Amino acid sequence: MGHSHVAPLPYRLLQQRLDRNVTGAPDSPDFLRILQLLFTPAEADLARRIPTTFTSLRRLARRAAIPEEQLSAMVTSMAERGLVFDLEHEGRRYVALAPVVIGFFEFTFMRAREGYPTEQLARLFDEYFFERADFAHAVFAGQTQIGRSLVREEALPTGDHTEILDWERASLIVETARSHAVSLCACRHHALHAGHACAHPLRTCLSLNIGAELLARQGIAEPISKGEAMQILEQAKAAGLAQTGDNVQRNVSYICNCCGCSCGMMNAIRRFDIRNAIVTSNWIAVIDPERCRGCGRCAKACPVQAITITQGEQDGRRRKWAVRDPELCLGCGVCYSTCKHGALTMQKRERRVYTPETTFERIVAMAIERGKLGDLLLDNLEGWGAEALAHVVQVVERTPLPAAINAIAPLKSIFLHGVVEAARATTGKAADLV
Repeated sequence: MGHSHVAPLPYRLLQQRLDRNVTGAPDSPDFLRILQLLFTPAEADLARRIPTTFTSLRRLARRAAIPEEQLSAMVTSMAERGLVFDLEHEGRRYVALAPVVIGFFEFTFMRAREGYPTEQLARLFDEYFFERADFAHAVFAGQTQIGRSLVREEALPTGDHTEILDWERASLIVETARSHAVSLCACRHHALHAGHACAHPLRTCLSLNIGAELLARQGIAEPISKGEAMQILEQAKAAGLAQTGDNVQRNVSYICNCCGCSCGMMNAIRRFDIRNAIVTSNWIAVIDPERCRGCGRCAKACPVQAITITQGEQDGRRRKWAVRDPELCLGCGVCYSTCKHGALTMQKRERRVYTPETTFERIVAMAIERGKLGDLLLDNLEGWGAEALAHVVQVVERTPLPAAINAIAPLKSIFLHGVVEAARATTGKAADLV
């Protein structure tokens, strides 16, 4: 557990800035030490001024009062270490602040580097993530999450009446991605350096589309072909790993191949009983007790311990059989692959799971649920146009009434802020009297 630690002001301000993100970053001596290992004081001061959605380097230079050439060098160095995202579009450079997850935690451990304080960072992240519950509860506070379970297609029933959507199929997500890259599994690499490694393979984390392009550009992930990506997916399944994908329908940016031993999302379920830390698939495991022999293979394979083995009297004899917890089952289908007796099937859930169409929609939904819509809008108001703000309103309109009511107040304050800023730009300091 971390001890008392007074960090310099730039790091305390950066922690507060990161905590306003939709996934949060609660204050902790361990986390402040992490920030000091990752950022220089000047970088920490810059990072807290960078929006969470892409802004042009030119706009950021004005916002941070740093010459553009100097800013470009700082952004390049920070991007190479996975502290910010950067990209080029139509001859202009854009940058966005990386959150803790999915962000600079993963980018720190997705590759091996000499001369980097990897072991020290691993121990600090271990304490920050797992020795206390507040970080996990901040990240997984709502119903909309960063990751969703992808069901194994071979476990699904076949037939004309079985509807399987394109974004439910891991193989189709990989097949249709425009770019592919692979890296070390950040969670298992972190566990290795923290002293509790598991035996599952490391080179399994698939980045796709813009995620692959951004990470390959900075050397965080290795570009691979579509065929290589498909091969890694199949090898991960054979190793008993569950597939957890980006919780969007379009332009999925990653597919993690997760184990219950080391995965941060699954550990939130197992350690802190946050049962919705991963959004389930639209499928659920069903066990036929008549066919089940109680061998325990499915219970051992389940990454979130949703299956237990019970025993009792049946037909005049004492026997064992598997029981599935419907509130814990992710619908990943890993258990199906272990059953040798035909006792396990995957069936459709009664209600379809909500999956945001885009990353933008997911972030807005998460902000509404976590009471952070005001923070999100204030952070990005300068860079967002009317179309983006209109999209925010559309998401609010589709939100269940209680959450939508909570979102209205920050929306009002943000639009008032926008009016004041527009007036200030026109009339100068006199607008402060409004």
